[in-house]
Amino acid sequence: MRARTLYLAFCLAPLASPALAQSDVVKSEKADFRVETVASGLEHPWSLAFLPDGRMLVTERPGRLRILDREGKLSPPVEGVLAVAAVGQGGLLDIVLAPDFKESRIVYFSFAEPRGPNGAANPNSTSLASARFLEEGGKAKLADVKVIFRQEPAVEGGMHFGSRIAIARDGTLFLTTGERNLKTPAQDLTGHLGKVIRVAGDGSVPPDNPFVGSKDARPEIWSYGHRNIQAAAIHPVSGKLWIVEHGPKGGDEINVPEKGKNYGWPVIGYGVDYSGAKIHESTHKEGMEEPIYYWVPSIAPSSMAFYTGDAFPGWKGNLFVGALALTHLERIELDGENIVKEERLLANLGFRIRDVRQAPDGTLWLLTDANDGKVLHIVPAK
Repeated sequence: MRARTLYLAFCLAPLASPALAQSDVVKSEKADFRVETVASGLEHPWSLAFLPDGRMLVTERPGRLRILDREGKLSPPVEGVLAVAAVGQGGLLDIVLAPDFKESRIVYFSFAEPRGPNGAANPNSTSLASARFLEEGGKAKLADVKVIFRQEPAVEGGMHFGSRIAIARDGTLFLTTGERNLKTPAQDLTGHLGKVIRVAGDGSVPPDNPFVGSKDARPEIWSYGHRNIQAAAIHPVSGKLWIVEHGPKGGDEINVPEKGKNYGWPVIGYGVDYSGAKIHESTHKEGMEEPIYYWVPSIAPSSMAFYTGDAFPGWKGNLFVGALALTHLERIELDGENIVKEERLLANLGFRIRDVRQAPDGTLWLLTDANDGKVLHIVPAK
């Protein structure tokens, strides 16, 4: 019954209104706001991270890392970024700062790593690296760059890299992967495809990971049976990892992945293949977890952020999800792990929303996925 109710709520959402000018006030259900374009000209920007001084790090999928100040000035590319496999959906992807960044200067970034002969882009893998972010003489660079996790096996192609990073309260790192559009590897514990990965900051395996000591499973695996997870965040109250993953044609999911559990892809799920052919055995099966929420039709979720700020009091405790296919920002009201209501914002702008982040001042920042990608700032109307 819950799934049917959610489907109807989604289908009855209001249609998009005409495009906005930057000075226009957007009147939503719980807050009035404006959208400011801070920067443009970025080539498929993928992730944004806030530096302590208010500037931001922005990744571009072809392999560039840039610094953006709040006035919209972009730096030249930061030196020291590893070579990426910029094929299809692959390239330089997520970036986050270590919790002790002010002292350590450590950042973590995920990327499609070229694993072919002589650095060829194919085969490739979702990989995770650590580095120290240094600035000297007006130039920025990454130093002591180390790949601390590599998805195995490396495979051909440019689909379904997943690739969001979330840092747990205990300092361990969650990295999401995709099943590289191969479906069945998501159920195979001898590989990393279609899994949530958990490692320590140096890439070592935490001893309490669920498959440590198993001969038939990779010890880095936290959960499995996922399709393509491009959104991940730690819940600010529970401390649990939440993810949003792409379904096929219909069936994008919100999951709260628990240790060692199977989330069903491709055996169970909602939606069909892009050809219209049936994929799943059913929507449920013993031993497999159902999502806490799903979308039909798909929104193509890209990113997520729990809102904890004071700039928009009416949004406190809400979950925001970026959407690529339906070009909007999804605002979701929660009651624990139950979804109460959703509202689509900014669909009228027609932008593929690639990333959504809450700034330290409680405003929201967005990246748009395009050849001329933009950095957008959501501020209170007043």
